[in-house]
Amino acid sequence: MSTANLLRLFLLAAIWGGSFLFMRIAAPVLGPGWLIELRVVFAALFLAAIALMLKKSLDLRRYWRHYAILGLFNAAIPFVLFAYAAKTLSASLLSVLNATAPMWAALIAAVWQRQMVTPRVLLGLVLGTAGVALLVGTDRLSTQDGALLAIAAALLAPFNYGIATVYAKSAPAVEPFSNAHGSMWAGAVLTLPSLLMFPQPAMPSAGILGAAIALGVLCSGVAYLLYYGLVRDVGPTSALTVTFLAPLFGILWGTLFLHEVVGWMTLAGAAIVIAGTVLVTGYRPAWSRSAKAPA
Repeated sequence: MSTANLLRLFLLAAIWGGSFLFMRIAAPVLGPGWLIELRVVFAALFLAAIALMLKKSLDLRRYWRHYAILGLFNAAIPFVLFAYAAKTLSASLLSVLNATAPMWAALIAAVWQRQMVTPRVLLGLVLGTAGVALLVGTDRLSTQDGALLAIAAALLAPFNYGIATVYAKSAPAVEPFSNAHGSMWAGAVLTLPSLLMFPQPAMPSAGILGAAIALGVLCSGVAYLLYYGLVRDVGPTSALTVTFLAPLFGILWGTLFLHEVVGWMTLAGAAIVIAGTVLVTGYRPAWSRSAKAPA
């Protein structure tokens, strides 16, 4: 991987890790419904502007059902669940729980295809579960009122990402940019019922609105462009490393800007979750794939 691509990978991880910082800031004020509606609308508008410049059409008549499925399981439901959890849980914890998405995808795929998981994947699932238990058991916010429901929401969110991942393997062959663009518009429509479920608790300040805009434009719009550019230039396997890097930035931003206390047990739990994710995804760095066995 070139230096330029490596920098893009770290930038993407920093942006996606920052999404939990912005949610933690804005969710208690805007509420999950309004925050995520603003997120997907701003993301959709940003991507629509890019699509206009690139002259890319969504072909809604043909693919609207496909965009609706992606918008539901890859945007509306998980975004709202994470925003709900962000009212209680730390950005650090949320960013690590998000890394369980590949584990959910592997489990869902095994159940859907009625196949036994490999020993490597099984070990990854066990490690991931142990890491989550360690994180939840040692996070001081997990003892607050409503914390158990928030933790359940934060785990159910990546479960939906897992559904979207399994669906994508048999989905219509739509280019990645159109998938991102179309799913954001679908997510904007599908998030509307949450406005009734979660009314806005307070009037937002300029800073809170800025966090919501950053969440949409930067963490969804710009991030999708970076991610799909990396998939095109370095391949999906190398781009997948963002899954392992994003929690590190989530912990860093939470510590720097929200003064979250991160102890050794939190770091250990995060490391175990990431190790489990590496095993489940079957990721191998390029140097190990190209290395030759000794003669």
